[in-house]
Amino acid sequence: MPALAQRFLGRTGLQISELVLGTMSFGNQSDEPTAHAILDEFAAAGGTCIDTADTYQFGGSEQIIGRWLSRQDRDRFVIATKAYGEMAAGAPVNGAGRKHLIRAVDASLRRLQTDYIDLFQIHVFDDATPIEETLSTLDVLVQSGKLRFVGASNYSGWQLQKSIDLARLHDWEPFVALQPLYNLLRRDAEHELLPICRNEGLGVLCWSPLEGGWLSGRYTREMTGPPGDSRYAGQAEAWQQHATEATWSVLDTLRAIAEEIGGTPAQVALRWLLQAPDVTAPIIGARTVDHLRDNLGAADFVLTDDQLNRLTSVSRRPAPYPYDVLRLPQFRRRS
Repeated sequence: MPALAQRFLGRTGLQISELVLGTMSFGNQSDEPTAHAILDEFAAAGGTCIDTADTYQFGGSEQIIGRWLSRQDRDRFVIATKAYGEMAAGAPVNGAGRKHLIRAVDASLRRLQTDYIDLFQIHVFDDATPIEETLSTLDVLVQSGKLRFVGASNYSGWQLQKSIDLARLHDWEPFVALQPLYNLLRRDAEHELLPICRNEGLGVLCWSPLEGGWLSGRYTREMTGPPGDSRYAGQAEAWQQHATEATWSVLDTLRAIAEEIGGTPAQVALRWLLQAPDVTAPIIGARTVDHLRDNLGAADFVLTDDQLNRLTSVSRRPAPYPYDVLRLPQFRRRS
């Protein structure tokens, strides 16, 4: 297997691997020895970017990464983490205010056993804190050397654009990346978020690229409910939302293309993202070394234009207002 390629993150000079390792399972579905084996395998494949968050197992994911990172060449890796909630079971959520962000950064640095965080992201937009407070605090933390770059996740279009504009107005450190939900079954980011990232030069790191396992090939039309060991077990409403003809059509196309290339549906779904023009890297969330190896296989082939078009066409959904009107041919002055 060739080493993972490196891509620049947005308009920065920071390079990250074309697949990012997500670590939400560390300390939960993946115990520490398994997590460290996954990290070893990822690094051996040329993986450099590791994404975590302070909320994952109340900081447990960061601690597992930190113990592994302490034995590595720190400068080889790009460590990304996120903050929003308090790190104690049952504690209140504290958002993106100055006091909490400063405390959160210091706590993440301790758990990760590092002097700096390469990419620090606001996990969710905080509607109780002025955007200026969040952005000015992030600027101070970058100037202090604790953070190299800053970004966001789970923002709406106006929240992201306003943050970008305010940072520009005040000459604060700008967001360089967005971490949105984006995959073949969830393409809502195409309406506003991806165009903003394209126009403003932000990198895009997609979370849940396999839609919680739906794009892995595990689910079939014949099923009447989720497997007992899946994340959807006991979630009848979530199953019903996904188990639609639209979803089955996407999965049918995934399987057909997987057979054509001699790969797996998961690899095809990831490859569609790898070849998407606005995507920097999908975040793969393997729970075992075998899962990781399968996901890494997405970097070993290229989809043809015909295969890409088939996937894009079958997964396209009607645009909501006002995008349906704005995309009418008579109102589009540029293609």
